[in-house]
Amino acid sequence: MRKWLKDQRINLGFTQEEVAEKAGIARTTYAMIEQGERSPSVIVAKKIAQSLEFQWTIFFEKEVHESRSEKRVVV
Repeated sequence: MRKWLKDQRINLGFTQEEVAEKAGIARTTYAMIEQGERSPSVIVAKKIAQSLEFQWTIFFEKEVHESRSEKRVVV
């Protein structure tokens, strides 16, 4: 779950429906992104970030770190 995303949305007083509408996506798609079940495209990440006033790259920071960690093999 992307708790930070939900917290930011709530702090700004938006519903999932409102954020989804601003981003041009379905509410169910936004809900899946917020719950961490789906990753947004760069375009959608930018639209959500603009609506909720944060840097869009935050969506991909953890994923990048996780993929790097998975590639490391300790022998």
